[in-house]
This record gives sequence, C-alpha cells and structure tokens, in this order.
Amino acid sequence: MKTNDLEERIIDFAVSIINLIEDVKNSYAGNYYGNQLIRSSGSPALNYGEARSAESHKDFVHKMGICLKELRESYNCLRIINKANLFNGNQVKMNKALDENNQLVSIFVASIKTSRSKNSNIKNR
Repeated sequence: MKTNDLEERIIDFAVSIINLIEDVKNSYAGNYYGNQLIRSSGSPALNYGEARSAESHKDFVHKMGICLKELRESYNCLRIINKANLFNGNQVKMNKALDENNQLVSIFVASIKTSRSKNSNIKNR
C-alpha cells in the first residue's frame, strides 16, 4: 500500500465516523461516546501526517504507535455505541465502520512490526 493511499484511507475513515455520529442518539451517553469517537478517529490521520515527517526512526515508530492506540480506542468506542444501542442508523453503516477500523488496526500493527524489523536488521549489519 502506498503512503498516500493509507493517508487517504485514514482520512476517509475519520470522515465516515463524522457522518456516522449523526445517527448516534442525542443523550448523555450518546454525546459522550460520540464526542470521544470523533476525537479518537480523527487523531490517526493527524498523527500519521506527523509520522511521515518524523525526525528519526524511533520518532516514526512512536507516532505510528499513537495512531494504533487511537484506532484501537475508536474501535472500542464503536463497539460500546453499538452494544449500548446508541446507534439509530443503518446497521450496515456501523458494520462497515467496525470492519474498516479493524482493517486499519491490522495495517498499523503490520507497519510497526515491519519498521521495527527493518531497523533491527540495519543495526545488526
């Protein structure tokens, strides 16, 4: 996957969450988890931009790790919203968001592992 493709994909994910939030119940819990989800789902796109300009390999891995943590938080927020019946929209929309979130987590896990592996290979030369 090209760097720009991943960047577009995480931006598209953040936008899809913004649209999904419109169908979350207007209640204390709905607003709380909806607001948290907006923050955590947008964070990977912003931090990924910083990772691409990292000052060192260690900085890159750290910022990618932040992206991963935020994606995992987003996934749990989506699950809570879904399980607590706070989502009034089409369930297909929720399932697509959960699936895309899960795929992004997998991509970031693999990217971090690859980056760490490449760096250890360079150090061992």
